[in-house]
Amino acid sequence: MNESSLWIVLQKMRLPFVVILITYTIAMTGLIMIPGEDLNGNVHYMSIFDAFYFVTYTATTIGYGELPFPFTYNQKIWVSVSIYLVVLGWFYSIGTLISLLQNKIFISEIAIAKFQRAVRHIEEDFVIVLGYNETTRKIIRRLLNAKMRVVVIEMQQERAEYLQLEGFIPNVPILVKDAHNPIALENAGIKRRNCKGIISIFEDNALNLRITLSSKLLNPHVNVIVKSTTNEETENLIDAGADIVDNPFSIIADQLQMSLTAPSLFKLENWLYQRDTLESKTFSIPNTNIIICGYGRLGASITAMFMKNGIHPTVIESIDSRVKSANYAGVKNIIHGNADDHYYLDTANVAEAELIIIATENDTTNLSILSTVKKVNQKALIVARENEITDFSIFSQAKIDHLYIPERILIQKTTNSLSNPLSDTLIGILPAKDEAWGQDLLVELIQKIGVDPLAYELCITKDDAYEIHKYLKEDENSIQLETLKLSRRDRTQKNNVVVLLILRDKEEILLPSDDIQLQIDDKILFACDENAIDDIEHIVNNAYEFQYIISGKEKKLFRL
Repeated sequence: MNESSLWIVLQKMRLPFVVILITYTIAMTGLIMIPGEDLNGNVHYMSIFDAFYFVTYTATTIGYGELPFPFTYNQKIWVSVSIYLVVLGWFYSIGTLISLLQNKIFISEIAIAKFQRAVRHIEEDFVIVLGYNETTRKIIRRLLNAKMRVVVIEMQQERAEYLQLEGFIPNVPILVKDAHNPIALENAGIKRRNCKGIISIFEDNALNLRITLSSKLLNPHVNVIVKSTTNEETENLIDAGADIVDNPFSIIADQLQMSLTAPSLFKLENWLYQRDTLESKTFSIPNTNIIICGYGRLGASITAMFMKNGIHPTVIESIDSRVKSANYAGVKNIIHGNADDHYYLDTANVAEAELIIIATENDTTNLSILSTVKKVNQKALIVARENEITDFSIFSQAKIDHLYIPERILIQKTTNSLSNPLSDTLIGILPAKDEAWGQDLLVELIQKIGVDPLAYELCITKDDAYEIHKYLKEDENSIQLETLKLSRRDRTQKNNVVVLLILRDKEEILLPSDDIQLQIDDKILFACDENAIDDIEHIVNNAYEFQYIISGKEKKLFRL
């Protein structure tokens, strides 16, 4: 019980305690002062203990009888009065106690104390998730599968109860408070060393900004992952100290950019997100006769991407303010009308379109557009947006060439940035590369490892790579990256390994050479198979395996 709940108990139960104390004192004083008789008729006075014992069991209506000897009439009269006095005192006290147990503030403080206790008992790395809905539910499940603990702050009691019904394993503590409340963030353990991040993906951009500022003030070292939907919001959040800003609309535009100019990079991204293998088929984006239905946040991002590549799609939008925004952004072909209206689709020459992107915020409208388009144009490549994330998707049954669900992209991006931070860093680098670079890496990975390699991350620290860390701590010792590629069974042979990235402080070393010298705190991303991962883990943590790889000689168990 924390200080607040203890204070409420003391405040509410102070008067009932005084009432019981007074009634007991009056009843006991009378019993002690009124003379009684023993079995031989001699005068006998009750002791303080006997009086207390008698009043106690009488007040609680148990009634064992008179003690230590049968009462006289004077004693019986006094006891009759005392019974009503003490029992009424107990009734008042019990009523106050029941009222206290129903007090919302007291119940809230007890819940906070229980929540704080659960958070203190978390010894593993954990993440604070703000808000509970369908999106964060899937994020929580993915994080738990990645062996990361989760703590949740949710404002609505009903949603908190839904979380408890989920039965997450391990348990997910939840606090019913405003997510932007700094005290709630402290209760959730934001200042603890094993708190690795806080996730804020509210639709309210001002709230996300406020949470970012509060979180960084409470703990400058915690990773803050927030949602953004415009470039301006992204810049504001980064300026406020957000470590990872997830803009699902920018991510979709980047993916279409890669499909247009560098499909090999798109394959690499799908593999890093574990959506597909390296031999997955990607759709080819045409560069002419493109129609975009809707100029909202997604439509604007996609249109800007095409215009950046010298392509000018036809945009259909019904909202006046968005049409003005499109004109201001330099969109040449803008049709002011409803995209689900056959007339405006005909005006955009939908029958001759090679690519149709359906990107409005309304799923019903998107389905209506899709139905119309399917009747008029069977050959066009169709990319659609689905807004509501559900276990069953109507859109997936409609034979769409590619379906984008912003919330699902947000889930993938958020969980990947926490559970696979180096993979997430590489994904952020990919859009700046060209097709030739992506094709070369794709070929190398397939030839050396196969179509479905594993992504493995290693940090040269005492906890994750004890032997290498200890070796590098000694003067003049050095280890080349190539060492981690060697087979622990035969050091003259190399495992199926491609080192994709080394993160050193803030320097990103992409596709490093084998002769690069490892340093303490290096973070390394490998593409390899299970056998290579097993060898790496043994080499970096087992003294005998490490000694063999370094010197070619096995370390002896005993010295003679």
